[in-house]
Amino acid sequence: MNIQQTRRYILDILRERGEATVDEIVSELQTRRGKDITPVTVRHHISLLQQDALITSPELRRRSSPGRPQHVYALTEKARDFFPNNYERLAASVLTQLQRNLPPDTINVIIEGVADDMARDAQIHDAPLHERLAMAVKYLNDHGYNADYESCADGYLLHTHNCPYHHLSQDTSVLCSMDMRLVASLVGVVPRLIGRMSEGQIACSYLIPFQR
Repeated sequence: MNIQQTRRYILDILRERGEATVDEIVSELQTRRGKDITPVTVRHHISLLQQDALITSPELRRRSSPGRPQHVYALTEKARDFFPNNYERLAASVLTQLQRNLPPDTINVIIEGVADDMARDAQIHDAPLHERLAMAVKYLNDHGYNADYESCADGYLLHTHNCPYHHLSQDTSVLCSMDMRLVASLVGVVPRLIGRMSEGQIACSYLIPFQR
């Protein structure tokens, strides 16, 4: 039993219970490990998991019986990525069913709506183009696109070097259309696609023209 396994047990316990005190975690670990573990050791592991942004800061749990309030811990959203999920398979199946059962115009409306929802999450407000572009690149990088931009004679070139939907987009251009709509909504200018990774380019590249 090594340290990493112990921390994984702690994550498992918090996933199953929702929240737990140090004493509750100690009790669960003793059952699962089959040997003693101290509260001091558990607090050390919790501290390391907090440094990795996997466990929240402690919150007070009020007791229903007399006694001091207890501190409880829970998982962060980041910690959810450590557990198996079926998101990609679900997304692929949903996309396939949309394409089988809906006309192209209706699919486009849905995909554009998804892109618009993503752009609203970015909360980019009215600003000069170069400021919006910088904020757009930050949002894209936060969501796995590995984006950057550069100036050019006609405006700016926005590059995304990674496709977060690579496995899904290989068999359809729908998600490429979604990214076009997303970039347009983020920067407030309709871009022109000038390079695509699916066609052998090193990045998906968009020309963002100067606003006249």
